[in-house]
Amino acid sequence: MKALVLAGGKGTRLRPITHTSAKQLIPIANKPILFYGLEAIARSGIKEVGIVVGDTAPEIQQVVGDGSQLGLKITYIPQNAPLGLAHAVKISKDFIGKDIFLMYLGDNLLKEGVSALVEEFKAKKPNSQILVAKVPNPQQFGVVEMDGNDRAVRLVEKPKQPKSDLALVGVYLFDSNIFKAVNEIKPSARGELEITDAIQWLLDHGFQVICKRVGGWWKDTGRLEDLLEANRLLLENIEGRVASEEQLDSRSKLEGRVILEEGAQILHSTIRGPAIIGKNTRVYRSYIGPYSSIYHDVSIEESEIEHSIVLEYARIKNVKSISDSLIGQRVEVMKSASAPAAYRLMLGDSSRVEIP
Repeated sequence: MKALVLAGGKGTRLRPITHTSAKQLIPIANKPILFYGLEAIARSGIKEVGIVVGDTAPEIQQVVGDGSQLGLKITYIPQNAPLGLAHAVKISKDFIGKDIFLMYLGDNLLKEGVSALVEEFKAKKPNSQILVAKVPNPQQFGVVEMDGNDRAVRLVEKPKQPKSDLALVGVYLFDSNIFKAVNEIKPSARGELEITDAIQWLLDHGFQVICKRVGGWWKDTGRLEDLLEANRLLLENIEGRVASEEQLDSRSKLEGRVILEEGAQILHSTIRGPAIIGKNTRVYRSYIGPYSSIYHDVSIEESEIEHSIVLEYARIKNVKSISDSLIGQRVEVMKSASAPAAYRLMLGDSSRVEIP
């Protein structure tokens, strides 16, 4: 069995962050989103993984490498344009061959992983197994209608009037018949080959598609709100860890579960967990509140921040009450003459903001 991981999307809902970096590499709890999926695949016993990549291919290849660090063998599959999930399947035929395979969207997170799904698919041997979850806004997803035996009956991509509140989760299992489907369907109105149309083709031609409801939580991290929620959910389960006692001076304190990675320095500051402070990050005369993930080589001075994600090499100085924010790589945020009580920020890489 092989795995196909899709990491070629442009991440338009997360711009400006994704103008200069891959959305799949945004860190959640100080680990790139993509790694959570790859680690789950490795735990399921799958070793051969194809990663479909687009414009951000060099960045993804540099971070993921050949996969050996995860116990995987990675093959990169270039996609010239984001022409749909079914198109990603179509161009991956040479890699997949006749094997059964798992398809995983690289910006999705599943609490329970994929091991149970893989074992169930191997045991039941349907032509496809899809994962579904109840959502409050099904019109924004591929929607699945099921019969009483958890078998798919109909799939519609982003319907204006959904007949179900069950959305397709970004994890699918297929046998080789899916290649017949992707070769038969036509592009949708938005010019993409839709995976919902391909699965519907399987249904229309008598192939068996079974559904599995999500256990635990699932997050599609395509929006800022979802990134912050995923970060919160992951931080809920951390255990406090300090690399060295010398990282914390006598006037600083850690409250609750806090991870200080190697080289992080906390001076005259309070960190209230759950939170994680990355390698070589310096926090001086500041307050870091719950559900904050501060990545490596960040500088925070005389500031307050909580429920936020801060990317590498960012600098925050003399700013109070930052919350619910995503701050990009090498961003500088600093106080100017006067300040309102709170700020909500989403800043692109290499930008600079002076807050009045």
